Amino acid sequence: MKAIIIEQYGTAEELKERKVPMPEMKDNQVLVEMHATSINPIDWKLRAGYLKNMLPFEFPIILGWDAAGVITEVGDKVTSFKKGDRVFARPDTTAHGTYAEYVAVDEKLLAKMPENASFEEAASIPLAGLTAWQCLVDFSEIKSGDKVLIHAGAGGVGSLAIQIAKSFGAHVASTASGKNKEFLKSLGVDHFINYREEDFEQVLDHYDIVVDTMGGEIQKKSMNVLKKGGKLVSIVSPPDENLAKDKDIKAGFLWLEPNGKQLSQLGEMIEKGKLKPLVGHTFPFTEQGLKEAHELSESHHAKGKIAIKIK
Repeated sequence: MKAIIIEQYGTAEELKERKVPMPEMKDNQVLVEMHATSINPIDWKLRAGYLKNMLPFEFPIILGWDAAGVITEVGDKVTSFKKGDRVFARPDTTAHGTYAEYVAVDEKLLAKMPENASFEEAASIPLAGLTAWQCLVDFSEIKSGDKVLIHAGAGGVGSLAIQIAKSFGAHVASTASGKNKEFLKSLGVDHFINYREEDFEQVLDHYDIVVDTMGGEIQKKSMNVLKKGGKLVSIVSPPDENLAKDKDIKAGFLWLEPNGKQLSQLGEMIEKGKLKPLVGHTFPFTEQGLKEAHELSESHHAKGKIAIKIK
């Protein structure tokens, strides 16, 4: 089958189209014929070698963390899915990523695709959507009336986090550049902050939750907008525990745990119109298409998610 792989760490030029063996399927897995995948920052961070100590994969590496497609084979122990089902997932990619024509996926990581979503839209959800959900629901225990700051609201995680927070009845503030103001307002943002003109630390106060997608100085400053007992969850780097303790807040780093049940909940939100997949860019499943998609993601100028159309 066709796959896009890397054989060493480096720039987007390391992405190569190759013929590789079909994935070996276990009894608790299904074989998914891929129709779409999407790009996440972890893709190019791993490709560039930034995560080689955290994720010591062996070359050649097939990148990719999001899957949407149709089941073509079902393992003997699989009970909830059948051949022909349209599904989406954040698979276990330690052996085999999703820049490929076929992927084997554990049953517990699968969810049926929303009827009202395209394959590209479904592929935009798993990693970013589960990350946003676990930040807000699992770590922060969001509830109605909470004041939530979401950094980089126009990005993949940010745009989904805004919608999830609003579905819980939260008041949402978000940072982005001025060109994204109307986009974020359309998602339900109550307080838009143009980070080029305003300092969020000076205009926000007494917040319950901060979702940190930036790290560094922004992460430190974010602690100052939280009330006592507030929560800061980062998807970039572990927060300063001593600083958090001094300010009497809960702070932590979240590493996504793939979860088919939570993905099904996100799918239900899409079907009910409470969550809209936001595909801002689509590229073909070619060596050049993946290179251009990686370069766009690295530029930090993508709006919404970057999808790859495989079939």
